[in-house]
This record gives sequence, structure tokens and C-alpha cells, in this order.
Amino acid sequence: MFQRIKQTLSRLSFRTGVIVLLCCIPCYILSFVQFALPFSASTKGVLWIVLFGLAKTTQYAGLTILGVEGVRRLKAHWKGRKKKEEHTTH
Repeated sequence: MFQRIKQTLSRLSFRTGVIVLLCCIPCYILSFVQFALPFSASTKGVLWIVLFGLAKTTQYAGLTILGVEGVRRLKAHWKGRKKKEEHTTH
């Protein structure tokens, strides 16, 4: 079953992988921001488990969709962007 899910996710596009991967950021933020809200401790615990679990799920799903080659593309994009910024500031 795990292999079937992994194969299905890996067939999705690079753009979809990036979008799913970016969806984990708000989930991480919400999982910790909710501690500042006036809820009971048990409610905060349940919210943290749900939101943090959702963040991890979207993170790993995004990485599975991207695959090794997609992660390399993202790293190359960020390195190229960083070099452009260095050249424009000097």
C-alpha cells in the first residue's frame, strides 16, 4: 500500500510538489502559534498534534512528489538566485 501511494505521488508534477511542500509552512506556524491562544491545555495538545501532523504529512508528500531530481532543481534554483543577488549588490 505504501509503495502504491509513493508511486501515485511521484507521478505528480514538479509545480505540484513545490506547492504541497510550501503548504507545510503555514501548518508549522499554526501548530506553534495556537499555544498563545486562550484554549485549555488538552485542546492545545490536540491542535498541536493535528497541525504538526498535517505539517509533516505535507512536507513528506511534497518531497515524495519532487523526488531526488526535483530537490536538486530547487537547490540549483536557490543557488542561482543567491548568486544573482550577490552580483547585483556588488
